[in-house]
Amino acid sequence: MFLEKYTRVPLTFGPSPITHMKNLSKELGGDVEIYAKREDCNSGLAFGGNKIRKLEYLVPEAIEGGYDTLVSIGGIQSNQTRQVAAVAAHLGMKCMLVQENWVDYKAEIYDKVGNIELSRIMGADVRLNPAGFDIGIRKSWKEAMEEVKAKGGKPFPIPAGCSEHPYGGLGFVNFANEVVEQEKAFGFEFDYIVVCAVTGSTMAGMTVGFGFHGRQRKVIGIDASAKPEQTKEQIFRIAKNTAKLVDLPFEITEDDIILDERFGGPSYGVPNEGTMAAIRLCGRSEGVLIDPVYEGKSMAGLIGLIKEQKIPKGSKVLYVHLGGAPALNAYADLFKEG
Repeated sequence: MFLEKYTRVPLTFGPSPITHMKNLSKELGGDVEIYAKREDCNSGLAFGGNKIRKLEYLVPEAIEGGYDTLVSIGGIQSNQTRQVAAVAAHLGMKCMLVQENWVDYKAEIYDKVGNIELSRIMGADVRLNPAGFDIGIRKSWKEAMEEVKAKGGKPFPIPAGCSEHPYGGLGFVNFANEVVEQEKAFGFEFDYIVVCAVTGSTMAGMTVGFGFHGRQRKVIGIDASAKPEQTKEQIFRIAKNTAKLVDLPFEITEDDIILDERFGGPSYGVPNEGTMAAIRLCGRSEGVLIDPVYEGKSMAGLIGLIKEQKIPKGSKVLYVHLGGAPALNAYADLFKEG
């Protein structure tokens, strides 16, 4: 494939494992076989996650350009910022993180534990900001970079979810390559790939990567932004850009972006009853932890699709675990009874 022309700094262990979720499959009737691609254990850097895979293609520019500070942004419990902090520490760089108030969830411990705690432990300069949720370019992030410059530093900008960076989708083109190779060992192809979508570059890269195999419409995104029109537009835009970068031999269309909008409410980062049920079912049937922000909603989406038989009987589904479990501690009040 055409990724070879882009420099990659390995930050993962190698291909992330695929595990068979036998018990969960049985709990949902046994007619659909569920497997999980475990991006939650893809790296030794601060519990890994999907952003580590993206950063493999972003940080070569930071290294080669002599940048000394990685500057990123997310919500208070952002997985993105935790992973950027880890990569900065690994590379011997400084890190400044803007943590905006993206989630309408009140708990005394919310800005003290989970992802933000880990970022602080890793030495990041964490800046809390009251601004609300949006997936676009943020004023506070630009101001943080100006502050680094004013102090004589050289900031390297990493947007929310890595998604607005031109190379933000490359890591998940590579993800698709991995899956195709792993399918050869399994002896079958997955009928569907189910993934959470918010800032867009994870699903966009996947769509392009599987597009090389004519399977782009087998990628089903589950919206967790509760702003699905904006999310779908961003996925489409990033996918078109990524397709050009890797010379995909056809043009991605809007019809190639399959996004289920039904499971993201009531708002970004706030779980609904289906989210909570999915977290408990996944934990109790498989010992696999998923979070209320991303994976809880995408797992609820997968469960819904199976129960509605929109994923037909006899299908083999790959659920993509993107690695948000460190945020669970911030939602401790919701799990007092388990």
